Amino acid sequence: MAEVHGVSARQQATSVLTPAVAESGIPFAVGTAPVHTAENPAAAGVPALCTSWDEAVAKFGYSDDWQRYTLCEVMYSHFKLFGCQPLILCNVLDAVKMQQDVAAADMPVSKHQITLPLAALKDSLTIKEAGGAEGAAAYQPGQDYEAYYSGENLIIELLEGGACYAAENLNVAYAKAAPEQVTTAQVAAGVESVEYCLSSFGIAPDLLLAPGYSQDSVVAAVMAAKAAAIGGLFGAKALIDIDCGAEGAQSYADVLTAKNKANLADERQIICWPMLRLGDYLFHQSTQLAGLIAQVDGGNGGCPYESPSNKNYQCDGLALADGAEVRITLAQANILNGQGVVTALNRGGGWQCWGDWTACYPANRDVKDYFIPLGRMFDWVGKTLINTFWHKLDQPMTRRLVDTILDSCNIWLAGLVGSGYLLGARAEMLEAENPLTSLMAGRITLHIYITPPSPMVSAEFLLEYDASYVSAALQG
Repeated sequence: MAEVHGVSARQQATSVLTPAVAESGIPFAVGTAPVHTAENPAAAGVPALCTSWDEAVAKFGYSDDWQRYTLCEVMYSHFKLFGCQPLILCNVLDAVKMQQDVAAADMPVSKHQITLPLAALKDSLTIKEAGGAEGAAAYQPGQDYEAYYSGENLIIELLEGGACYAAENLNVAYAKAAPEQVTTAQVAAGVESVEYCLSSFGIAPDLLLAPGYSQDSVVAAVMAAKAAAIGGLFGAKALIDIDCGAEGAQSYADVLTAKNKANLADERQIICWPMLRLGDYLFHQSTQLAGLIAQVDGGNGGCPYESPSNKNYQCDGLALADGAEVRITLAQANILNGQGVVTALNRGGGWQCWGDWTACYPANRDVKDYFIPLGRMFDWVGKTLINTFWHKLDQPMTRRLVDTILDSCNIWLAGLVGSGYLLGARAEMLEAENPLTSLMAGRITLHIYITPPSPMVSAEFLLEYDASYVSAALQG
């Protein structure tokens, strides 16, 4: 063995770990999209991660017809209005299976073009000479015409030199996408697919939404169930819209009945009423709430300790599903808040989100359950701890390992307290929670105490006339 002679240095792993801080304000939205118009269409029922408007359009297409294509509303709100990313979308419209044939009909040609609706499926076109005589040969794509999507239409452009270039009318048959064929079960299955986000993207979304479908009690229940433990580990919030259509809540006085009818009373659910209007656009409030939460979290370094309430939506009014204007007073908005419903209010500085309470309020009086930011903080702290110490699993359970975990937790928690994100916090290993039999089986329980700040939901100024100032000002 060689003699050791000299000076050397080596490194040892740091005994305190840097936390793998969890991301927050990441929406997972389920709905329908015109993927048949997309450059690189996402598969139906499979979540896709989007970090920009262009990427979302390339994967899902886009249309202003948000009633038929609900994910387009989410894309527009999140990227265009709130400037947030990432966004995970799951389209449940399978245009290959969910389509409707449109009978052949003669159509006029204008400037060597025929215009069809966006729902038309490009690969289903059959174009013949006017009259569509039986046995007549169909014109060929690439040779006689090209078809492409532009704006809200499918354009058939006749090619110069093709057999039909000079035609004034042509007989056209096609199939069109039918989002109305999407079922509640398919939307629920789309919600279930949130489980794949962690393995596919390394992200566990903390906001679940399905605008246009979440008012269905079955969909809302599935969203709440998945929000309780995504991947069996991570908590989230389900953003639910109360139906404000013809069969739903038409005024604030109808909301509680609609809420109870849909059985919306879970601490994982954040309930919204009514819809938001911006110019000619109508938004489900859950859509903009997701963007607002992401925006507020981003302004706090990704920490979800602040409520979205009293922060600005991107809207100029409230509306029902048919576009009818909704007017609401502070007293009426507060009644909705007292029923565990988030709404919007305009006090002269623009329309703002109004409400700090989840759907479990007022029946559930646990502050971490009924306050939106407190519940989200508990989920976020839990997610961070899981992500940070997952790699410690299956290592020899020694006192040194336990101390490393405890010290790392307490240092990180102390930083959150110093930043004002928590009022106080600590991590302990309590003997009563760790019996010998559990330790022998390799199971430990570490008790994390955290106190996020509650939102200040009211402030009162008590005014009193003090006569002593009269004598001080005048008698002296």
